[in-house]
Amino acid sequence: MRAAAYMIVTSGRQDLAHGEEPLAEVELRSVSKRWGEDRAVGPAVDHVSFSVREATLAALLGPSGCGKSTTLRLVAGLETVTSGSILIGGRDVTSVPPARRKVSMVFQSYALFPHLSVAENIVFGLKVRGLPSPERAQRLHRAADLLGLAKLLDRKPSQLSGGQQQRVALGRAIVAEAPVCLMDEPLSNLDAQLRVEMRREIRALQQRLGMTMLYVTHDQLEAMTMADQVLLMRQGSIEQDGPPCELYDRPASVFTARFIGTPPMNVVPATALGPLWQGLARAAPPGHGRDALSIGVRAELARLDSCGVEAKVLAIEYLGADTLIDTRIGEVPFVVRMPGRPRLVSGQNVAIAWDVSATHWFDAHTGRRIA
Repeated sequence: MRAAAYMIVTSGRQDLAHGEEPLAEVELRSVSKRWGEDRAVGPAVDHVSFSVREATLAALLGPSGCGKSTTLRLVAGLETVTSGSILIGGRDVTSVPPARRKVSMVFQSYALFPHLSVAENIVFGLKVRGLPSPERAQRLHRAADLLGLAKLLDRKPSQLSGGQQQRVALGRAIVAEAPVCLMDEPLSNLDAQLRVEMRREIRALQQRLGMTMLYVTHDQLEAMTMADQVLLMRQGSIEQDGPPCELYDRPASVFTARFIGTPPMNVVPATALGPLWQGLARAAPPGHGRDALSIGVRAELARLDSCGVEAKVLAIEYLGADTLIDTRIGEVPFVVRMPGRPRLVSGQNVAIAWDVSATHWFDAHTGRRIA
């Protein structure tokens, strides 16, 4: 892993001065990846197609094992494509070695040499590539100033905090001056507060440098707050591709609706709504019977209302500014988010309602959104 990290990081261009590197679009065309020859085992990546515009940050989001890191490694050239093609900047790089793909990469593990100083770690790839010493020094100090590392250049990694080590790994990617930067869960080893700070720093850095960035994460909060484009993956395929607000406001499936948002969207069979169904029936998609529909509602758009569907309170989570009320409609979980601290107790019976405009309609059998 460590050797591969440095191989990727050394892929910047020598023949262009700072600030002149071309921006690069990243495109995957029906890319698949299978492990071994056993066709009974499904592909790790299954006919994935997407395009990331120049100078944008795209998040590859999904649960563990969905294929997001494998997809990133295919773009980097660390894994070979079984079928399909990968283009960077309009150039087909499917069979191009990693060091010639003009990408830099930041891994989950910082992959720093413990015996080298911060400065030596940052310029290691440039030195291997044979870049002249004056150019290495110029790039080093430019990156150190950007990342606030100027006073730490003589330290060893063991003398740094986790956040500082992550900045060193970022600095190594920056000095490569590659138009595309790939990040594989770079913040997962940091505590909660540092993650918030580093999210902001990485996003500001990406915008300032105008680089195209593919960012792998399982944390939907990271994807929602950082990305211009979210590629939500499930079982090796793209479940939905769009800006964060689109995945939140118009989820293409129950999977997207439940994965995006905190708490997840409530999804209830239409048959469980009792008398409340009468008020929603007029807006129901034509051609779908009640037993073929599921209803989606965001927790913050639901309310306690005597005209609503009956539910029982199971738990109350006071968060300060608002409160999450965990209820059950029959046997179906349903969470209501309310401002302040409502006077409720576990076991209490309540009634829940929402506006028709807040309703999302899903096919109960396929889980796909119905327009």
